[in-house]
Amino acid sequence: MNPLSAVIFIIFVGGAVLSYLAHLPLGLTILLALIGIFLGYSVKMAQQWEKAVILRLGKLHSVKGPGLFILVPIVDQVAMWIDQRIRTTEFGAEQALTRDTVPVNVDAIIFWMVHDAERAALEIADYNSAVQRVAQTSLREMIGASVLSALLSERKEADATLKQVIGAKTAEWGVTINSVEIRDVAIPANLQDAMSRQAQAEREKQARVTLGAAEEEVAQKFVNAAKLYSSSPEALQLRAMNIIYETTKERGATILMPSAMVDAMNPGAAAFALQMARNDAGGASSPPPSGPSVPSAGKSGA
Repeated sequence: MNPLSAVIFIIFVGGAVLSYLAHLPLGLTILLALIGIFLGYSVKMAQQWEKAVILRLGKLHSVKGPGLFILVPIVDQVAMWIDQRIRTTEFGAEQALTRDTVPVNVDAIIFWMVHDAERAALEIADYNSAVQRVAQTSLREMIGASVLSALLSERKEADATLKQVIGAKTAEWGVTINSVEIRDVAIPANLQDAMSRQAQAEREKQARVTLGAAEEEVAQKFVNAAKLYSSSPEALQLRAMNIIYETTKERGATILMPSAMVDAMNPGAAAFALQMARNDAGGASSPPPSGPSVPSAGKSGA
């Protein structure tokens, strides 16, 4: 009995009692009592989110709500009150085997609502338990059809698949599946260690492949440079002069080189490179000494 029915019942039954105590006609007392009982039973009120499935003489008569509605005493009855708000149900699968025979524990949650109160009341006895059972069964089927790597990395695809499968089964009960979310996929500890080692090995393999590719590219550049120097002695001499210049920029450095290398180079160009190095180092300009030992600025040749 809802609060409104209770208030009506109390008013009329209380009036009947008062009329009896006031020695009013007995018919008036009986009439007030009957009206109170009738209205107390007949006047019903459904909340904004509720639907009332009404049977008349055992057959479906109508679906009422939200708001006030009237029942015929004895003839009508409310078979079920249906809550049409969105609900959440937790479900899971323990020690379920994936397609690659890995045992996993999966926890998930489903968001659903009743969109057809008539079907939910008449087609199934307990739609709450049915939704949970269907969700668990569908989850185990999905796990058995998936490999572990896809189950771990493709959560959104798995959620969409579960929503579609569960929704197809519950639609005939008047239940709509809004969404399904897998919250956690737990695997055995020893398998976690193995997967961690595998991931580390994959990273090391990729690093070695990258290093090898870099070394191959550098070697190819050296081969190209060697071909260029062999076809152009002037380029080789300029490179040698640049090396001498860069090396003698440091104070106190001494370069030891074979006489054949010095003779092979243009003497004027080599002297010019050494002179430029001395000028950069702040040393006095003087002709380079002959022989295999070429001292830099600030230090006499040995």
